[in-house]
Amino acid sequence: MGGPVGGRNRPGFFRQVALVAKKDLLIELATGEIVTTSGFFAVLVAVIASLAFFAGEDAKRDVAPGVIWVSVAFSSVLALSRTWQRERDDGALRGLLVFPLSRPAIFAGKALGVAVFVTAVEAVVVPVTALLFGIDLFVYLLPLALLLAAATPGLAASGTLFGAMTVRTRARDLVLAAVMFPLLAPCLLSGVAGTRALFDGVPLAELTDYFSLLGLFGFVFVVGGLGLFELVVEG
Repeated sequence: MGGPVGGRNRPGFFRQVALVAKKDLLIELATGEIVTTSGFFAVLVAVIASLAFFAGEDAKRDVAPGVIWVSVAFSSVLALSRTWQRERDDGALRGLLVFPLSRPAIFAGKALGVAVFVTAVEAVVVPVTALLFGIDLFVYLLPLALLLAAATPGLAASGTLFGAMTVRTRARDLVLAAVMFPLLAPCLLSGVAGTRALFDGVPLAELTDYFSLLGLFGFVFVVGGLGLFELVVEG
């Protein structure tokens, strides 16, 4: 798909990525559908978990890390499902594919949009969980934000790739959840273990192993998505 299209040169890769991401973000700004539903769901999970598992001061270390990451994981899958539902409705995905955009740029733009949605949900669920479990967020905010930021590219990239695989299936929500949760296990386990260590007082400098695992997970799926997305959407 190189060269001029329709007498005009195609935008550069990063411009294409920005256009795809901008399209998703403008739709979300107009509707608020994904962030609202995903954020509400994440908060609901956090509230229920705090009522079910709160057991005094130990809950901060034992339960809160799992609550944060489970809430993010479930809400991320919900956000991914709604993102691809939009592309499926009225043949929007087909229309996107006929534009003079490279397939890797479409993948990167969709993943970038999902990453923004996931980050918005994280910005809601972390303060709520901190409030429910009595966590001094000011003490842990920077390292916790870095852990979540390290995990978000992998969440967005893997979800975008497998969301594209399931977008044409009838039971796409069930299939996406069935595929995504086992796939996210290394990312979630690293995130939970790193957050627990953080709440135990381990300094940020000693969390490098968790950052490395999260970074590796993200790298594999970003590179894999860029390489495989064309086969997935046109297969």
